[in-house]
Amino acid sequence: MSTLNGKNILVTGGTGFVGSHLVEDLDNLGVHVITTYQSLNPYSYFIQQQLSKRVTVAPVDIVDFERLFDLVTKSEIDYIFHLAAQPLVETAYYNPRRTLDTNIRGTINILESARLYPRIKGIIVASSDKAYGKLEGKDKYKESDPLRGDHPYEVSKSAADLITTSYYKTYDVPVVTTRFGNIYGEGDLNFSRIIPGIMKSLITNQTLQLRSDGSHVRDYLYVKDVVDGYILLAQHIDEIKGEAFNFGSHETYSVLALIQEVEKALKQKIQYIVLNESKNEIPYQSLNFTKIKKRLSWEPKRTLKTITQTVFDWYTEQKDCM
Repeated sequence: MSTLNGKNILVTGGTGFVGSHLVEDLDNLGVHVITTYQSLNPYSYFIQQQLSKRVTVAPVDIVDFERLFDLVTKSEIDYIFHLAAQPLVETAYYNPRRTLDTNIRGTINILESARLYPRIKGIIVASSDKAYGKLEGKDKYKESDPLRGDHPYEVSKSAADLITTSYYKTYDVPVVTTRFGNIYGEGDLNFSRIIPGIMKSLITNQTLQLRSDGSHVRDYLYVKDVVDGYILLAQHIDEIKGEAFNFGSHETYSVLALIQEVEKALKQKIQYIVLNESKNEIPYQSLNFTKIKKRLSWEPKRTLKTITQTVFDWYTEQKDCM
């Protein structure tokens, strides 16, 4: 039986792409899940899996501290998974103020709630590989590398990550930080991202538009592997609190190489055009995940070859939202 069984767990952003998969798996573990939300998309994984009937949903913006803290105390929260964020790099470019406000102040509000409410046994904060910013060369990022983002999205993650560490070192708030590569899977309706964009282009028979020049390199992680990692961290919070963990992948591709991998997996040709319009984005990012592999025996179980058809089938069923 999971150590989380029967606990009250708050998932911020639990109606979003990754959050909905986390909520689903936590509910299957016998957890009482409460999730914040601002709006509900009828095509979302959360709604499609009828998770709104299985968990408690609360219309709370994490930037509103009073409402958030009220939810934490009244719900007698034991653990928090903090996933709520403005998650899009391109949106951050055009709306940096909202991105910085949500990603930094929202994280502070979560940490402050935990500082003031000692019942909370653990917090998992979702950071990103973007927190590292741009490193010279093509080395894999290690947890010991400095956090030095300069794009608005990167800065929001670097700052939130550093603030999280400060709350542990100063107030002993039991928190762990996660840094993931690019996450894909059923439920991601942000079609500006490369894999949802590929799925949409194939299903609607449209030409895929690439914002970059196609050379940007990233790790690609299936969403259920990410969720497995989140839950594993919460189950071991006492022995790892205060630390940060990279969750990387054996599948590290440029955008153009990724397109080729998806073509092979689906046995379909993807039509695309290179726009080369991206601004100040990181050209190469890959995470060294030796630490989490050694400490908690985590590594990704799914691959693009084995899971892409399943993901494509889900998008095909949701084609009305495209």
